[in-house]
Amino acid sequence: MLVATALVLMMTTPALALFYGGMSRSKSVLNMMMMSYLALGVVGIVYVLWGWSMSFGPDDIGGVFANPFSLWGLKDVGTDSYIFVVFQLTFAVITAALISGAIADRVKMSAWVVFLPIWVTLSYFPIGHMVWGGGFISEHFHAQDYAGGTVVHINAGMAGLVLALVIGKRVGFGKEPMRPHNLTLTMIGAGLLWFGWYGFNVGSIVLTGESEKADIAQFGSETGVTFMNTTIATCAAMLGWLLMERILHGKATSLGAASGVVAGLVAITPACGAVNLTGAIAVGAIAGIGCAWAVGLKFKVGMDDSLDVVGVHLVGGLLGTLLIGLFSTASAPGGVDGLFYGGGFESLYDQFMAALIAVAWSGFFTLLIALAIKYTLGWRITEEAEVEGIDFDQHGETAYDLHTGLGGSGTPGSILAGSTAPSTQGAHA
Repeated sequence: MLVATALVLMMTTPALALFYGGMSRSKSVLNMMMMSYLALGVVGIVYVLWGWSMSFGPDDIGGVFANPFSLWGLKDVGTDSYIFVVFQLTFAVITAALISGAIADRVKMSAWVVFLPIWVTLSYFPIGHMVWGGGFISEHFHAQDYAGGTVVHINAGMAGLVLALVIGKRVGFGKEPMRPHNLTLTMIGAGLLWFGWYGFNVGSIVLTGESEKADIAQFGSETGVTFMNTTIATCAAMLGWLLMERILHGKATSLGAASGVVAGLVAITPACGAVNLTGAIAVGAIAGIGCAWAVGLKFKVGMDDSLDVVGVHLVGGLLGTLLIGLFSTASAPGGVDGLFYGGGFESLYDQFMAALIAVAWSGFFTLLIALAIKYTLGWRITEEAEVEGIDFDQHGETAYDLHTGLGGSGTPGSILAGSTAPSTQGAHA
């Protein structure tokens, strides 16, 4: 579990930071990476103070969350439980960090720092409690969610959708190219995410009570299933995305491969212990194809989801959660037959209700927070600062010192931004 926890921590920094940073424009890469690092700093502290208590504390409040003060600062929590606390802490961190990709290039760091603790308190901790802490969803619907299809991906994806709509489009969105500035970084980030995801998924099934089993052989078998399902679903998703790209655009791209990897990991997250190998391949392939199609919709509806958080995490999370109701099998560790294995519609109903509650809860509370910040502190940097580069405006530095001696406040960012070759209007064609 120490290894699994370290792997999940790595998923935020540096993996997600590299993945998002490479997809950003050169004048925004440091800011994008900083949003992941700040999520780790802020949410890490908040989780120890009251997040663990709200998620897994003993005093349930209406099945929605536990009393945040019961275990404040981990009081009365034995040190033998610290590894479980830190493991769950890393989940909260990456969920918050995922949201940042939807609002790249245009948000003040002060607004992001204010948003983080409020959002995890009102959205992440309650949904975590309802799904994993014995709350409303687990009590009434028995939905399977091994590592966060609802808690992490639907939650973050819905938050990204709301913020993208409330904050608005980047300057020049749909009119000028906003290509990824360094796909090498993105490919490295995707590979590290895949590596870290084994801690995410396999570590989660260890902590579903299976670690108490005396039958070590059976325990090894169950963790092996989640490990293999995670692997094979991700392979299928990458190929599905590339196939969809080839059909739609005539090219199979490196960005498509990296995005397909993440889409597969997202979709298999809730299902890794629910399906067999055939089901894992189906879940991955459907997610790869479905997410590849979904990311193009933002241009049709005019929504500036900068790095495709909605298309990958919301859509992938929904697909992975709902497909459990079709492909779940009693021969897998979850022990539940879905529709295609003779279990009827019960599992599909449970999965649908869990997804619906997560969408509604996250959407409502994110909207409240987004509007409150918009009309008080304000979300956006100035238009001039956005054009010149958010890195220099918010941090006083640029990622690449390629024009030493030219100087000027914002000049390096402007020159680098201008060097971007125009061919597409966003992260994905």
